[in-house]
Amino acid sequence: MTAFLATLAGRGTHRSMSLYSIGWIARILAFERAFIKAVFDPYHPEQHYMRGPGPACAAKVAHRNQS
Repeated sequence: MTAFLATLAGRGTHRSMSLYSIGWIARILAFERAFIKAVFDPYHPEQHYMRGPGPACAAKVAHRNQS
């Protein structure tokens, strides 16, 4: 990927790029990947998190209290 970006910039192959510029490009690509994952990731576990006992548990407790 860095070789492709280097050719677009007109700098030749990635070997001619300095370590600083490769690190800079890597940080941009890492940010882009993280941003896309955060925005378009369909899985949100907080939406499926059970916040307390459900109706079956409440029915069991109510049944025990009636006896």
